[in-house]
Amino acid sequence: MGRSYIVEDDVEGYLSRLCSQLAGPVTGLLIGQSTVQRDFVVMATRTPQNNESADGGKSVDKEWVSEHARQVSRMLPGGLSVLGVFIISESDAKDTLTTLRQLVFSVENLISSERLWTPADDDVTDCVTLHVNPKTRKTVCRTFDIKDPKSVAKPADWKYQSGVCSSWAMVSCCLSVDLMVPLPENMAFTRNMDDCLKEELKVWAQQIERGVCLIDGKKLPEDAELKAGQKKNVRQTISAQLLITPDMQTAADVVQRCGGCVSVSGAIHSRAFLHSNKPKAKLAEKLLKRDIVSTVATRVQMLLEEPQTQNEENKGRKQTEQFCLPRRVFCAVKSTGPLSVCDYQFSDEGLSEMTDRFKEMLDMDAAEEDLDATQEMIAEVIESEVTEEESAEENEMLDPWRNNYIGVAMATAVALLALAASIVYLSDV
Repeated sequence: MGRSYIVEDDVEGYLSRLCSQLAGPVTGLLIGQSTVQRDFVVMATRTPQNNESADGGKSVDKEWVSEHARQVSRMLPGGLSVLGVFIISESDAKDTLTTLRQLVFSVENLISSERLWTPADDDVTDCVTLHVNPKTRKTVCRTFDIKDPKSVAKPADWKYQSGVCSSWAMVSCCLSVDLMVPLPENMAFTRNMDDCLKEELKVWAQQIERGVCLIDGKKLPEDAELKAGQKKNVRQTISAQLLITPDMQTAADVVQRCGGCVSVSGAIHSRAFLHSNKPKAKLAEKLLKRDIVSTVATRVQMLLEEPQTQNEENKGRKQTEQFCLPRRVFCAVKSTGPLSVCDYQFSDEGLSEMTDRFKEMLDMDAAEEDLDATQEMIAEVIESEVTEEESAEENEMLDPWRNNYIGVAMATAVALLALAASIVYLSDV
């Protein structure tokens, strides 16, 4: 017996509209939540047009589809993920099977390369593929086990249903972040900073995973059912807290020579959505923790992708570089009840740029008033003048049993209740 996919009927309407507009094969992503028993598909979004395609988009571009999936994955809160891909084509379903298999493996490989959280034993490893014939509207659903490179297609059940997520619960929390990442001496700037940040974020992600999660102020047993998720057609919000104990450090861990450091500090808003089929406390904790790790890692990666952080000349000109990480802004998915997606707003961006991205990436028609920009503040860097003499004096006074980069990083102030980063170069002192 294959897997069963319960699909929001708005997805059927969306695919039907794409069939009516067909001008060549159309690919896209299927978004939802996987559980051990069944999967829920709540959204679908077509692959954006590639204006640089040599054949004008008449063939399927695996790299383009995968990059779209990577960008969309960043815009999904906890509990929502890219479950698979679809293709609308007049070709026979058997003829598109190889293409769909290549797409689903390519998409999953790229998305998983950015994940820092540890997969769980009960995580579903099947990804879905859907072929739709635009003339007959016949659908053929199959799955592949993306952890098995030799996996063959398995038939799956695809059922449309109304109000799939109308009674899903949302669990949310705010968390303070304070990371210090040492940078090696004589580093190749962008590559090594990227590697150092990723390794330190992995350590931090493990702390998050070991944290104690309180739901409505209580530590619930893992198998405790969340009553909020069982109330029909009622939007339920669950408050959570995450208590984190920093790892114990030894002198061997922290005494080291370095060429500088990166400081990431501030506060974030995290949320995760839970299906209404008797959700357990264990699931709420897992999805919320994963969202915390993913949203911080996404913002750090976005900062590294910005041109100003890739400019190695900055290292020779300034001793301290300060950056504002983007804040998280949410947008309700109107057709799905309580669900929302998100995007990240840099301080020099307006809300109109975000509505454009929602349209391009998720094919959503969102107005500026639909955006919830109240959950996080915009980061504002507070400039502080630090001379080379002051920084050198700060270095000499460091406690040898503490990180030799903490004192210098403290010379750079950033606003709290927003996520920001500062880069300090010690090698230039």
